[in-house]
Amino acid sequence: MLLFTHAAMLGHDPAPGHPEQPARLSTIIKALGDVERREAPLAEREAIMRVHPLPYVEALDAAFAEAEQRRVQLDGDTAIAPGSREAIYRAAGAGVAAVDAVLGGEDETAFCAVRPPGHHAEPMQPMGFCVFNNVAIAALHALEAHGLKRVAVVDFDVHHGNGTQAVAEREPRLFFASTHQSPLYPGTGHVSETGLAGNVVNAPLPPGADGAIWRASMERRVLPALDAFAPELILVSAGFDAHRDDPLAQMQLEDADFAWAGSVLRQRASQHCEGKLVSTLEGGYDLAALARSVPAFLEALRG
Repeated sequence: MLLFTHAAMLGHDPAPGHPEQPARLSTIIKALGDVERREAPLAEREAIMRVHPLPYVEALDAAFAEAEQRRVQLDGDTAIAPGSREAIYRAAGAGVAAVDAVLGGEDETAFCAVRPPGHHAEPMQPMGFCVFNNVAIAALHALEAHGLKRVAVVDFDVHHGNGTQAVAEREPRLFFASTHQSPLYPGTGHVSETGLAGNVVNAPLPPGADGAIWRASMERRVLPALDAFAPELILVSAGFDAHRDDPLAQMQLEDADFAWAGSVLRQRASQHCEGKLVSTLEGGYDLAALARSVPAFLEALRG
């Protein structure tokens, strides 16, 4: 497994006491021990603009310049400060580099230990701690730069990946499936939301849902649809905030549930796309739970 990360991502400091804190990343890196790391590059504009149009990127350039002097609030939950620009561009660049490496045959799997997360960022709007949609940028890079015909994103963050869905809804080559708590921020992800080509699958779960309920939902809704799509590459929005110890939601997953997710997704990657799978960090805000769940997920991915 390849690990893409960068120390510059610790420089993104949205606010004192903010749940999306630098310690999330340092905790994960420490928990992963001596795993070989590759430096996440800065994403190039060409890759970013497949998801985010030029006016959005230029508006962010102005905000990043202002943020070098003082913290800038992009929305109620999302702020940037000195150091944020490099972190955000490297978080997006990690997924692009990981896709290049996996499709280039360097390894079957890669994990992008990045922050800030990305799956709430819509093409023209930052949301929910997210500025660029890291996994969508990686997905469209695989489609456009590598010529793949079918790329799948599976998102098990406790919050619905509305930004990724917004991209998939208009791109039939991209499959998006999400398990998430509902009701919960951002209020999207209903079963009726299926995309233009039936390529969007949502599996909302009630507050308090445990691992048995979540696994059953994956087996009943997500995995059969993923099999039918038969992707050439699987991308995973790996959020660990459905853990029972997480402060931002009320689902009750355990460390072993994330290991199960790694195992079944690795099986699907082996079945459909010669093992090719890239996962990227989304949410997860209890540090102790992150330190256990992320290694459990990655160990299962390694098989």
